[in-house]
Amino acid sequence: MTHRIAVYVRDGLLAMELGIVHRLFGQARSESGELLYEVVTCTDVPGPVRTDSDVRILVERGLEAVAAADTVIVPASDVDYETDLAAASPPFDVVSSQRLASICTGAFVLAAAGLLDGKRATTHWKSAARFAELYPQVLLDPNVLYTEDGNVLTAAGEASGIDLCLHMIRQDFGAAVANRVARGTVVPPHRSGGQAQYIDTPVPRTHSTSTADAQEWALRNLGSAPSVEDLARHQAMSVRTFSRKFVAEVGVSPARWIAAQRVQRARELLENTDLTVERIAHDTGFGTATSLRNQLAAELGVSPSAYRATFRVGG
Repeated sequence: MTHRIAVYVRDGLLAMELGIVHRLFGQARSESGELLYEVVTCTDVPGPVRTDSDVRILVERGLEAVAAADTVIVPASDVDYETDLAAASPPFDVVSSQRLASICTGAFVLAAAGLLDGKRATTHWKSAARFAELYPQVLLDPNVLYTEDGNVLTAAGEASGIDLCLHMIRQDFGAAVANRVARGTVVPPHRSGGQAQYIDTPVPRTHSTSTADAQEWALRNLGSAPSVEDLARHQAMSVRTFSRKFVAEVGVSPARWIAAQRVQRARELLENTDLTVERIAHDTGFGTATSLRNQLAAELGVSPSAYRATFRVGG
């Protein structure tokens, strides 16, 4: 069944964010080539909508599109940056079965409606202080790319909106579909939501100072369950120096990155091969099927067999 997405836009829309949503979800197709999403744009009153550039867009759908959607996405508007203006609540009701998402300062709209109360959320780091002042009831985390709390997801900025869209595609239709979309858009297939929004002093990716070689080596040797010590040794660095440089480059600790790569590889093998759960556990460094089952249950809330039944390519 096609998943319906409504993109709710406002005056001053950041046009790039609208393009991100349509481009990414619009590329998602099944193995047989069928579109997996129907993406429509809507606004309060159909008609021309001003963007942050020198063009306007003609939005033909009104709020009835929201009621018919499985997912509602709210991009940012340039009016969100006006410090004396609090974003208005969206003029529509949401139902418990709908998934809600925001990109950048679109989170202000969800917060104004009380949809983020008591939930973990993020927004662009430049607007984080103002957001926290206006909505203290929201569990704001300004240091991550995106968040997910129940049926509500928020992305920190335009580029992290790409990560969030790929994350939702991965949730809905599996890693294989998300990876094809990422390749088609020429972006990394996966960046953890917990990764830092920005880096003050990036480390140049050279042979002598980067951890890239160790990352590539780890990906080729996930089955041996590489440790942080192994990666540091491969890069000819002390564990302390390697860990510091790794976090500066990647945004998360080496141990957390390794764990995420092992889960990602297990998901891909479950989707694309007929290997047994025991063999996949061995090839991804989990050791035993029980360990893999526990990890998938913790990360995704499902067993390996249930995940395979849902996302098996061609299955």
